[in-house]
Amino acid sequence: MNILVYGAGVLGSYLAHVLVRGGHDVTVLARGKRAEELEQSGLVIRHYFQRKTTVDQVRVIRTLDAEESFDLIFVVMTYPDFPSVLPILAANQSRHIVLVGNNADSNKMQHELQQMSRTDKQVAFGFQISAGRRENGRIVCIRAGGQMVLGGIDGPVSFRSLLEKAFESTKYKLVFHEDMDAWLKSHIVPILAMNAALFAKGGRLQEIAKDKETRTQIIAAIDEGFSVLEALGYSITPAGQAAFFRNHKRTASLALKIYHSLPVARLVDGSFEEIAAFFEAFGDWKRNAGVPTPRLDDLEKQFFGSTKAESR
Repeated sequence: MNILVYGAGVLGSYLAHVLVRGGHDVTVLARGKRAEELEQSGLVIRHYFQRKTTVDQVRVIRTLDAEESFDLIFVVMTYPDFPSVLPILAANQSRHIVLVGNNADSNKMQHELQQMSRTDKQVAFGFQISAGRRENGRIVCIRAGGQMVLGGIDGPVSFRSLLEKAFESTKYKLVFHEDMDAWLKSHIVPILAMNAALFAKGGRLQEIAKDKETRTQIIAAIDEGFSVLEALGYSITPAGQAAFFRNHKRTASLALKIYHSLPVARLVDGSFEEIAAFFEAFGDWKRNAGVPTPRLDDLEKQFFGSTKAESR
């Protein structure tokens, strides 16, 4: 299959690696220094837990021409970057698009992409279960075998068989979800609380590990966020996520303590721009739900206050 991975950060690079090893013709869209790295050295990935390094050769492009056609396009980037890419995807003739990553507004993005497109676009949304960082021209990746949660907004993914074919010769797992919009929104809530607390602490993970009060606030903020989504009619998914933070607070606090004590936690941090965009989206949800969120509001103030303090 002829597949484009649009975005060559941590997640896009690992996805491209999986697809290359699956026997496909993989093109990666990258720009600037990252494009040069891929052209000169190939796709270099250090697999953190597996303690191995892989190198794959991929075709590199810097722009997506309207006439170029791919069987599948995976767009892998942060939430604030998606809107600028939609017109480019709309102009291209490829039909099967998967937007991969945290997404607070999947319905709007799908609608805009389909409205702008000159060809019929079939759209799915995915979230890859992996993380990492870029360093010295390579990707350091943490993952547990490789997995993506996938789903449509208006029902099942219409091109599921094509996706399954793309991964049939890999060790990568696809998990199809019936309500991907609810899954993505549910996932954003703990991301907001945990990252806001981390920025407030100046990125010092050990401080959160040692601070029971902060961990308690994170858990309360997550509970508030889930209540907002429920008031809007969303089911928290997976359901066990809400039950864990609501019914097992001591265990949840211990889990946060252990997590923030591990060096690997530094590979999972969110960017300031993405967390700020999530807070903006969550503000709209909260106003529509009419549900108070005092603990999450306090974390939001700390999050933005930490940035002001650093700029002085």
